[in-house]
Amino acid sequence: MKRIFLLLYVTVATCLGGKLSAQEWAIKTNLAYDATTTMNLGFEVGVAKNWTLDFSGNYNPFTINKDTNMKWKNWFAQPEARYWFCHRFGGHFLAMHALGGQYNIGNVDGLVDFLGTPFSKLADYRYEGAFVGAGVGYGYAFMLGEHWNLEAEICIGGAYTWFDKYYCPKCGVKVGSADHIYWGPTKISLNLVYVF
Repeated sequence: MKRIFLLLYVTVATCLGGKLSAQEWAIKTNLAYDATTTMNLGFEVGVAKNWTLDFSGNYNPFTINKDTNMKWKNWFAQPEARYWFCHRFGGHFLAMHALGGQYNIGNVDGLVDFLGTPFSKLADYRYEGAFVGAGVGYGYAFMLGEHWNLEAEICIGGAYTWFDKYYCPKCGVKVGSADHIYWGPTKISLNLVYVF
């Protein structure tokens, strides 16, 4: 995890270079991910008149219930290029992003299958694997003040995942390995943004 945040820091510092003037970069947190106890931090930097690059790192190390081994652990990164219709960090934008990470999810009840992905099986099994993918999206940044924005975004796309499958509730015996292609929402965000 330390390596991920170090890579994030080096990437942002490299992108910023000597450009630290107003409306050049921003720091943010996704309130939607915060609500699921997924810690996250994002940076965005202006690279042209209507273009920015955004990078977010996300991490959830928590076991929800130790007695039943219910967990939704994950880490993932989402680099993104954005085209702003009017000006950077305000109004409408289109986005293209990539995503990749790892997960350890299991014994989560009450989910339904969605667009061909069998989320309902998370009640009986634990899945440990990794994923990569990409998507496109639309967003809008509401300017709340001189430095504060509230940003909403939704992206759709696909992700390829490969995983090992284990029995639950007390996860133990491995029952196989497989892969799956997911199509659907790849990013939902409600970001609280501080623009420098």
